[in-house]
Amino acid sequence: MSADAMTATAGGLPPAVQALAQADFGFVAQLFASAGFAVALPAPGMLQVKATVAENAPDPRRASVVLSVGVHGDETGPIEVLAHLLDALARDVSVQPHALAVDLLVCVGNVDAIRAGKRFVDADLNRMFRPVRGSLAQAAESARADEMIAATRAFFSDAGPLRWHLDLHTAIRPSVYPTFAIVPDLVEEGARAALIDWLGQAAIGAIIMNPQSAGTYSYYSAEHCGAAASTVELGRVGVLGDNDLSLFEDVSQALDGLLRGLPARPVKAPPHVFKVAQEIIKHSDDFRMAFDRSTHNFTSLPRHAVIASDGETVYTVQNAQELVVFPNPDVRVGLRAGLMVVRVA
Repeated sequence: MSADAMTATAGGLPPAVQALAQADFGFVAQLFASAGFAVALPAPGMLQVKATVAENAPDPRRASVVLSVGVHGDETGPIEVLAHLLDALARDVSVQPHALAVDLLVCVGNVDAIRAGKRFVDADLNRMFRPVRGSLAQAAESARADEMIAATRAFFSDAGPLRWHLDLHTAIRPSVYPTFAIVPDLVEEGARAALIDWLGQAAIGAIIMNPQSAGTYSYYSAEHCGAAASTVELGRVGVLGDNDLSLFEDVSQALDGLLRGLPARPVKAPPHVFKVAQEIIKHSDDFRMAFDRSTHNFTSLPRHAVIASDGETVYTVQNAQELVVFPNPDVRVGLRAGLMVVRVA
């Protein structure tokens, strides 16, 4: 990230960060358009940049990449990282158009929540990428999910076989693995191997292979758009402008390399791989977790240990050891309140 790009405004935020947090793509869109790219703003908070091709025949060798941030409005680190990357890339393509080697859709998810400094306005946006939303259907975020789905499907509709979606988050809780990713099991084997290799280049410490959707954006794009998709957790939630960007350096370099088509970076250490052993679903307001809010993601529990109770239902560890991820008793009734995982590699 250049020193110029990181120079703060008088208000405390670098201009690039301030613009992306406000879903303002005006400056970078103009630079990409001037460099000869086909630029569109398919919905508020979304920027699409594609190479112009003769007779609308896309190059099958050119990857199509969706990068999303701010699906939860309080997860600000990825917003800052992507803002600096996008600003630098847009400036570079103005003198060297080939600096952007992929077709790109950037999505700033819950724009209203970002502006309010909240996780969400009415309900968790990252549970709304599903055909039936139940009690979530009336939430403000429901309409936003529809916009994101429409733009994502349109972006991939004429894409070649190389399809990526990296949905960048930060976690509420501390974690045994400060960075980790959730990858849908249904991602095709070859694309999954390439994705896991990229996650290793980004120094992601753990990968959870997920067998079924919880209504997340990345699972939707994998299931319905054929994308090698992942929800990538990059540390802890933080206040916009106060994130320590040195903690994001590995993923920043890996993202930059992906967008620019650079040679793969060495993998510092292969990620540990886990699979989901069981989902913990909150069925009623009687739901109680068996541990407190200080519990880290990937905390290990032994066989038969109580995970949660929900009326007469008691969730217990079924394997010799299971690790808890995303424990959150405050979710709405009917939603996932946590994952239990076991290590497989």
